[in-house]
Amino acid sequence: MPEFEIQHITRYTYDRPVRDSANQIILFPIRDLYQDVLKQELTITANPHVDTYIDYYGNEVGSFTYSEPHMVLTINSRIWVVTKHRELPLTDIFPAQQWEDLKRLRYVVPYIDFLRQEYFEGIDELRAVVIQEKTQLESPYQAALHFCQYVYDSFEYIKGVTTVETKLDEIWKLKAGVCQDFAHILMEMLRMVQIPARYVSGYICTSRGGMRGQGATHAWTEAYIPDYGWLGIDPTNNCIANETHVRLAVGRNFLDCSPVKGVYKGSSKHKLEVAVSVDDENVLTNSDHQIAEAHATSMVSDSPKNSYQRYMEMMQQQQQQ
Repeated sequence: MPEFEIQHITRYTYDRPVRDSANQIILFPIRDLYQDVLKQELTITANPHVDTYIDYYGNEVGSFTYSEPHMVLTINSRIWVVTKHRELPLTDIFPAQQWEDLKRLRYVVPYIDFLRQEYFEGIDELRAVVIQEKTQLESPYQAALHFCQYVYDSFEYIKGVTTVETKLDEIWKLKAGVCQDFAHILMEMLRMVQIPARYVSGYICTSRGGMRGQGATHAWTEAYIPDYGWLGIDPTNNCIANETHVRLAVGRNFLDCSPVKGVYKGSSKHKLEVAVSVDDENVLTNSDHQIAEAHATSMVSDSPKNSYQRYMEMMQQQQQQ
């Protein structure tokens, strides 16, 4: 069973002092048969009291306030997690019956939330793709894998071209984005064929080079497979999300699972930096290393440009190089 030490730093820097910061954090890993938390250390600027509760989807959620004027807010989470490999579904066991079982979930809680589609301008085009990709001979498991392959092949992974506020309309138009965008498109495809699909936030914990999403928070999709349960599928890397994917939260979409979000009184301009470091040597360490600023993912919040403008600028810069 792999053991991972993960450090996740979130830092907000403001251009002028702000106050009355109220924040929500979902940084507490899921605990179940396939994932357990050995220890967690949570350090926040000014050491505020953190209240926690379990939300509707079973996630542990924390909240805290920081009332005094401040120009920096840092949230540092270190977790020690052990994961267990989960066997994959069988591909040829009564597929027709599985499709019939899925039809009955349309009116069953909690699957109703994970079957609702989000309307966007390209939905008819995506539905045509889904019809073409799916055949009646496939099991739900095989269909999910085919849709994952389609997203991986059809969308370009480009950091910075989208934000957490980018809508499906823009993602479909760009055919580009990052892990959260890939996950949202895959969820839409699965829900179109009545496979419940939910959004997952967490981390990739692997020493394999070339895995997209390393060094930052990651997102993928879980599809509900009859007679099996929730299957993690990572369209960003076209793989099954198993023992090397550590889960923080699940929900209908990114908004249900955002690791950190909040409001404050003061300047509208701030810089957000996020950095993730993983020790995956399968031996827990007590090292006190800090994540270098060079590895942080930065975002300035007051950019007026939409995703399409950012995409076109990036393409022009690449052509000029």
